[in-house]
Amino acid sequence: MADRIYLSSPHMSDEGYEMEFVKEAFETNWIAPLGKNVNEFEKEFAAKVGCKAAAALSSGTAAIHMALKAAGVGEGDIVFCQSLTFAASANPIIYQNAIPVFIDSDYETWNMSPVALEKALRKYAEMGRLPKAVIVVHLYGLSADLDKIVALCRQYGVTLIEDAAESLGTYYKEKHTGTYGEYGVFSFNGNKIITTSGGGMLVSKNEERIEKVRFWSTQARDKARHYQHSELGYNYRMSNVVAGIGRGQLKVLDERVKKKRYIFEYYKRELSELDGVKMMPINEWNEPNCWLSCITLSGKVKPIDIMLKLEEENIESRPIWKPMHLQPFYEKYEFFSHFDKDDGNRKAITLNESSGPKHQCSSVSEFIFATGVCLPSDTKMTDDDLARVCKAIRALWS
Repeated sequence: MADRIYLSSPHMSDEGYEMEFVKEAFETNWIAPLGKNVNEFEKEFAAKVGCKAAAALSSGTAAIHMALKAAGVGEGDIVFCQSLTFAASANPIIYQNAIPVFIDSDYETWNMSPVALEKALRKYAEMGRLPKAVIVVHLYGLSADLDKIVALCRQYGVTLIEDAAESLGTYYKEKHTGTYGEYGVFSFNGNKIITTSGGGMLVSKNEERIEKVRFWSTQARDKARHYQHSELGYNYRMSNVVAGIGRGQLKVLDERVKKKRYIFEYYKRELSELDGVKMMPINEWNEPNCWLSCITLSGKVKPIDIMLKLEEENIESRPIWKPMHLQPFYEKYEFFSHFDKDDGNRKAITLNESSGPKHQCSSVSEFIFATGVCLPSDTKMTDDDLARVCKAIRALWS
């Protein structure tokens, strides 16, 4: 069998930048939480994305949790969250004993619909229960329509948190995603565009709140000779070794983005003319990192057909994220659709079978989930690998 082609796997630099910083940690015997690599990684990352301050944490999930806490979210508070996302965007809302309300996406960005967000803000303002925060996600490296979302959050006086876990290296109108809201969250999980094996970063213009996050994330130990804790703390800080990997990876970020975009353009050239295939949306104001190249299907070939065919060829792919409002754990919470109840733009699809009754989608996020598939987008892929993927997919139309 041919070698495995992965969806998106770790990719260390050819130059060995990561080992230089890791070796330094070993040579100084500083194999511990915190240290020089952590401090420098925070500074270098903040400079790269153009933000004043950054806190290096154990995961992107931890960063979202700390952003919510920094925003003052507590028990019983409302938090609006994009529905089309990974569960880690929403889970920290529950950690804070707050109440999630899910917001649909739009077709133009696959991200939070300003139309649905405005409906939700208007309703909750009338109820006298405005959310403490809004979590917008930049899915698969595609930027949300930030101008509209930022304006709505400012109009209603709500803190905006950007989940940029998948969009490091993505620009919205010549500025990095993750820097438009009060807080920006990034992930360095093993499948992300750069990795520290596991880890995350919280950025903000508010240096005081980032310093507070560092305090909370180091078990909230008071400045006292003895071990004293006046607040609840967390073991969320990044280690010195892991941060060394991050410093090396940051040096090749632009190179990784360039390769991800090349992969997207290759698929676009080879697959977009196939009946029913539509590439994920790229807008003129969006310079995406194309973390994963995704397509939607509206013809006889279904996402499951592509996934099974690729698996036969030892090629990894996966479905689009299942929206949070359709998840068993979260389905009890309120959801605001991009559509009005009787909207004529709602799309009917056939689920799984190539024939049968049409299913009327009640939301954009449901449609994208039901018709979409993520194609392998590994930065170590060669042109031969890409040709192998495309050949397998094209065979389904022959």
